[in-house]
Amino acid sequence: MRTRTHSEPRTVVITGATAGVGRACVRAFATDGNRLVLVARGVAGLRAASAEAQVAGSPVRTILADVSDPEACEAAAARAEAEFGPIDVWVNDAFVSVFAPFTEISPEEYRRVTEVTYLGYVNATRAALKRMLPRDHGTIVQVGSAIAYRGIPLQTAYSGAKHAIQGWHEALRCELLASRTGVRVTMVQLPAVNTPQFDWVLNRLRGQTRPVAPVAQPEVAARAVRYAADHPRRREYWVGGSTAATLIANAVAPGLLDRYLARTGIDAQQDQGRRNPEDHANLWAPGDASHDHGAHGRFDEESHERSAQLWASQHHGLLATGGAVLVGAAVRALARKR
Repeated sequence: MRTRTHSEPRTVVITGATAGVGRACVRAFATDGNRLVLVARGVAGLRAASAEAQVAGSPVRTILADVSDPEACEAAAARAEAEFGPIDVWVNDAFVSVFAPFTEISPEEYRRVTEVTYLGYVNATRAALKRMLPRDHGTIVQVGSAIAYRGIPLQTAYSGAKHAIQGWHEALRCELLASRTGVRVTMVQLPAVNTPQFDWVLNRLRGQTRPVAPVAQPEVAARAVRYAADHPRRREYWVGGSTAATLIANAVAPGLLDRYLARTGIDAQQDQGRRNPEDHANLWAPGDASHDHGAHGRFDEESHERSAQLWASQHHGLLATGGAVLVGAAVRALARKR
């Protein structure tokens, strides 16, 4: 089988493609003539995302679908291949969430978050693998979060779903490695990102929801996803110093991190402004059905456009070589002094 180069056009499917990280991924992949298939629930968001990709020179198809429905995922994959040929890359990003204490989230709301945020990834990946495995080619990128390892207060439903994705991803990757297939799965663990979700998430707090600082722009996340799609042999990529610090602290001293988040995590996820009870929530219906919200949320002024830690995550080999050179130089210097 001939291996495609990354400069050749690819067929790329992106779920949750209309806003936030998904929307930024549309822009990141709308180069090199890539053929894009955008999957989401919001009509206005899909139209706007499609227009942006076309301006960048990419052929585009939009599919109105809810990834919690396995049949909808199967139909999306079938249409993508019918119109653009074999799927090369599938990016899973669709999610919903609830900001509230655990006792204020209903069983139906928990089920909905789980069905979209966790099972949506499972459904979409099953549809993609059904086509990728027989031809021994393809890459699936799971958009994750530091919350996949470290749950936080007020986001119990989302934390549970992201943890589920992490465990499922690890098990699936082991199976694919054991089968020696050429199909790859990888995961990108993100920090807090400046997206519109904080204005349309179901919110039962007194204040407006916000990302926990420091905050990255969605383009930082999208560059990481694009890089992961081009270099999928890595198990996962960490984006942002806060992600690395959180994951390391959770591995070393999870109990201390529990106490720290108990003291700081609730206030850190709320603005001082009061929540508007009339705000639309996208848990059951899309937030961009009639109005496009784009990639960015309302936190542009404090959000970072670069991530040194992302560069480090992408260049482990270079850093290891540099570290070895420095250690060798230090040893030689000590030897000369003796």
